[in-house]
Amino acid sequence: MIGQNATDVLQHNIMAKKTFESALSKLEQITTEIEEGELGLEKSLKKFDEGVHLVNFCSEKLEEARSQVELLVKKNGKLSAVPFAEDAHTEENL
Repeated sequence: MIGQNATDVLQHNIMAKKTFESALSKLEQITTEIEEGELGLEKSLKKFDEGVHLVNFCSEKLEEARSQVELLVKKNGKLSAVPFAEDAHTEENL
């Protein structure tokens, strides 16, 4: 049987090969399976654990994307790139 640390490493390696879209799709599939209620308790818990890993993976990917997004702002007739911020979409910042 694989130890917990080995399982975590294996899970991390699997996640590294996933894209955000494939992870989100799998998360939706897991959600549907759990909501249907046809899985036993043990299988539901395993699916739930897998879902938690997928949520963490997706959150990390979204954070990476957010840090890469830049907004173009026109100041004094010139466009300049500014880092994306939560409140950057407000009209006073544009």
